[in-house]
Amino acid sequence: MKCPFCKYKEDKVVDSRATQEETAIRRRRECLKCGKRFTTYEYIEEISLMVIKKDGRREPFDRQKILAGVIRACEKRPIGMEKMEGIVTLIERLIQKKYDREVPTNKIGELVMEKLKEIDDVAYVRFASVYRQFKDVGQFMLELKDMLNKRKPLKAAR
Repeated sequence: MKCPFCKYKEDKVVDSRATQEETAIRRRRECLKCGKRFTTYEYIEEISLMVIKKDGRREPFDRQKILAGVIRACEKRPIGMEKMEGIVTLIERLIQKKYDREVPTNKIGELVMEKLKEIDDVAYVRFASVYRQFKDVGQFMLELKDMLNKRKPLKAAR
C-alpha cells in the first residue's frame, strides 16, 4: 500500500475492524517513512457488474465514481465522510441485490438522489441538477417546487 502523503510503499497496520455494516474491513495504517496515518478499506470482490451508459456503452461498476459524486454534492455541508461512505455502500448493496450482471446508469442516479434526499436537501438538489442536466432555471425551479410540495419539515444533515 502506497502512503498517500509521501508515496513510500511500506506501512504497518495500527488498527483493523469491521465497518458497521460488516461489509468491509477498515484499517488504520502508519507509513514507516513519514509516520503519517491513513485509512484503507478492504471489500469483498463481488461478481463483476457492468454499468450501461446512456449511449449504450458498457463499463465496469466503480463505487469510487458514485462516492465522488456524493462527495461533490455534499461539499461544504455538515455531512461526515462516514455518512457518505455509508450511502455508497448501501447503494452498492441495493444494486447487487437487484441486478445480476448489468445496471443502467439511470437506476444508480435515482438511488443516489433518493438517499441524498433523505439526509440533506441541498446535497440532493446539487446532485439532481447535474444528474438531470437541467437546461435552464425553469427546469430547476420545477424540481424545487416539486420537492417543496412533497417534503415534510426542513431537513438538515443528520
